[in-house]
Amino acid sequence: MRKTTVLALVAIWFIVVQAVSVWPAWDPTQAQREKAMVEETIAQFKAADASMKVFFDKAYGYVVFPGIGKGGFIIGGGHGTGWVYEQGTFIGRATLTQLTVGAQIGGQSYREIIFFKDKQTLDSFKQGNVELAAQASAIIVKEGASKDASYSNGVAVFTMPTKGAMAEATVGGQKFKFTPK
Repeated sequence: MRKTTVLALVAIWFIVVQAVSVWPAWDPTQAQREKAMVEETIAQFKAADASMKVFFDKAYGYVVFPGIGKGGFIIGGGHGTGWVYEQGTFIGRATLTQLTVGAQIGGQSYREIIFFKDKQTLDSFKQGNVELAAQASAIIVKEGASKDASYSNGVAVFTMPTKGAMAEATVGGQKFKFTPK
């Protein structure tokens, strides 16, 4: 592939990721809107699968991403902002950045909740030591889906598509950054 084509694709990816992730910092009601989106996301996950309640009740912590946008054409990426909870208490925010390479085209948005089985796994996440392989063991939430779900390396990941379509066979991953409140 030519160098200019690669640079153009990277530039397009960067613009898409930035456009999807803009949260108006000047808005005084931003925190209230974010909280409402997080609460709505939790309610939608529980409504889609009533057995999700067990994960919320028993997990040591979790992070809720109410909106992640991703897109790609050969090179892809995604970005989202979420709220982190430790034993049910809000402790800070997290950003998710995703980069993929491979056969892919399209764009979509989705919600994601990551549960942490114990304090050690949550602490590792807060230190930036948790990375997830793209498409690795994320369970799409629907009735009964969480009944057979289990933790892998102390983490359980659930997603819920919201809109768009994307065809992909990619290699990549998700990287997280935690910011305490």
